[in-house]
Amino acid sequence: MTLANIPAAPVIPGARHVHSGKVRDLYELTEGPHAGKLLMVASDRLSIFDFVLETTIPDKGEILTRTSLWWFDQLKDLVPHHIVSTDVPAEVAGRAVICDNLAMYPVECVARGYLTGSGLLDYNASGEVCGIALPPGLVDGSRLPAPIFTPATKADLGDHDENVSYDAVVTTVGPEIAAQLRDLTLAVYGRAEQIARERGIILADTKFEFGDRGGEMVLADEVLTPDSSRYWPADQWEPGRTQPSYDKQIVRNWALSAESGWDKASGEAPPPLPQEVIDRTRSRYVEAYELLTGETF
Repeated sequence: MTLANIPAAPVIPGARHVHSGKVRDLYELTEGPHAGKLLMVASDRLSIFDFVLETTIPDKGEILTRTSLWWFDQLKDLVPHHIVSTDVPAEVAGRAVICDNLAMYPVECVARGYLTGSGLLDYNASGEVCGIALPPGLVDGSRLPAPIFTPATKADLGDHDENVSYDAVVTTVGPEIAAQLRDLTLAVYGRAEQIARERGIILADTKFEFGDRGGEMVLADEVLTPDSSRYWPADQWEPGRTQPSYDKQIVRNWALSAESGWDKASGEAPPPLPQEVIDRTRSRYVEAYELLTGETF
């Protein structure tokens, strides 16, 4: 499946558009002190069920960018990152960063501390997640005995990432790089999970991307945002049910409700979001940012 409903990337003077994803637009800078570096712009777009919605969420791109920057700073003693500068063109101020152009590893590095989502589906089918056997009797939202590395393939735009075993990662990138990816993923998750927990938030799972910069493994893309991570309010955690979350679940729930009138099987994109759903979704992103960082958005 190819996502055909991503809007054209805006023209930015001094930058050449390279690629657009569900949320981000990527450019190569062609002028100025950072010529040759990449400009990564987070839009206000939101996607569900492989559709980029017509409706945007105000300030979402800025919230995601500020969240990533805050986390990169918390993690800088564990792993270097790809950010070069936040001195970006005025057209994208506040929601873009200038970063190194890395040789990216073709692995989605997922860490799970709790069982839910695709991990829960795998567990219910086999008692394992990505080849890792887990204790019997776990339910949706169960805390795992220890965090696990559950990698996935990087799918083409519009397709789903597919959970794979650690052995598959070894085959793809070799044993030394595979071990580095696993160990860094778990170290970063461990640090972030502790920080989030101290702020009343459970970091259930998250995914990272890493690249190579002259032989150095570097943390890249977005990091620990509500788009790339599952955050739950700690005081509402109750295993055995779907947990309330700080993400776009509000939008998914509305799209699947009778109120939206949308037929998921129709092949057509969901209708525009009502203002109430937009406002509630924005408030969840803002709440997560403020609780994590202690800063006011």
